[in-house]
Amino acid sequence: MVNARLEGYGPGGAALLIEMSTAVPDSTVTEVRRTLRCWGGLPGAPGAVSYLFNHVGVLDFAPESDARRLVRVASHAGAEEVVTNPDGSIQVLTDPIEFDLIRGRLAEEGYAPVIATVTHRAAQRIALSAEDALCMGHLMQALKDLPGVLNVYTNAEIPDQGLARR
Repeated sequence: MVNARLEGYGPGGAALLIEMSTAVPDSTVTEVRRTLRCWGGLPGAPGAVSYLFNHVGVLDFAPESDARRLVRVASHAGAEEVVTNPDGSIQVLTDPIEFDLIRGRLAEEGYAPVIATVTHRAAQRIALSAEDALCMGHLMQALKDLPGVLNVYTNAEIPDQGLARR
């Protein structure tokens, strides 16, 4: 298997970072490029959009009754950022190298994340119109459905009404 990454642009100029693992990279890349064009996107050169994404560890926690303690423990464990969401859930961001260490320290304190992963996260988001958001939703699903595509990341901020029309 060969790991590959393709960079490109989706509707509204949103950046796309597509990770693949395939035994036939030329065929997979060709299919990804075809799918991009089909949904109003364009392939990009290596490095065209990757600088717009940060490689981070993400630990997501369900709403806690003692959220302040979780924030304090995560900060002391070495988390780069702790975000409390409007619904009370908490997201802990880490350096990928320190991800396992910080997850272990939080587990020692009794905190088990709902989701724990190392991923790419957009440094800045780009808002899309409802029409572009609809196309972007279809494009991302079409890419994820392709054999060999592991992950699709975007900096698109899709408004709720764009999803409602899907």
